Amino acid sequence: MPATTADKRIAFKKMHESGCFILPNPFDVGSARALQHLGFKALASTSAGFAWTIGKADNRVTVDDVCNHLTALCAAVDVPVNADFEGGFAIEPGRVADNVARGANTGVAGLSIEDSTGDAAKPLFEFKLAVERIEAARKAIDANNSGVLLTGRCEAFLWGQPDLKMVIERLQAYSGAGADCLYAPGIKTKEEISAVVKAVAPKPVNLLIGASGLSLSEVADLGVRRISVGGSLARMAWAGFMKAAKEMAEKGTFTELANGYSGGELNKMFK
Repeated sequence: MPATTADKRIAFKKMHESGCFILPNPFDVGSARALQHLGFKALASTSAGFAWTIGKADNRVTVDDVCNHLTALCAAVDVPVNADFEGGFAIEPGRVADNVARGANTGVAGLSIEDSTGDAAKPLFEFKLAVERIEAARKAIDANNSGVLLTGRCEAFLWGQPDLKMVIERLQAYSGAGADCLYAPGIKTKEEISAVVKAVAPKPVNLLIGASGLSLSEVADLGVRRISVGGSLARMAWAGFMKAAKEMAEKGTFTELANGYSGGELNKMFK
């Protein structure tokens, strides 16, 4: 019997109580079902990976685009889905709250709000406003007792501001504002990771891993609760596609097509 939305949300929160798990990022319904087939117990959307599937750049999708995408993902799998909800698709806390309410209604088990502005000259929202945005998201989630897990993200490292003290101050404030999980994409060293984990304890921490040498067991030893990979799986899919397509376009040959995944295996998986 398919899991209900309530079941998924309860299971997702339980996963954050102990241990460390991988939260891979599908970019469409097919990749979500494939990851569930491989045994992953929860999934997370990727803003970049999804944007590329509809021919847009990252951070150029609309709240309508994302909510439709999240609804499809949640309906396609029986495991919890965490939403990359970017910055809430608004600046003002009240509008963030409205959009978060929409996001929660898609069936997601978790949802993240980041503090980046998209403006390289002033990449992060002013501290007070950033905290108020998390508070607004918390209130929107709690308004109907949805049970959605809220993640507060500090994007400083991704925007060229690798100030760990500032990142920790923000994450602690987001925790106080109601975030259930904390996330600072871009931190990489064991020292940085440990510092963040200790600073926000006992709240769980999400770690972004791209091509890092750190393993699941090493990250678990640092106290991290969950690992996501952002747009990395989408980029891997595009790598194979572009390599084969460029060969056809530039050489008129088709040798790369021999490296494709078995169609028969895909049909078995999606049967």
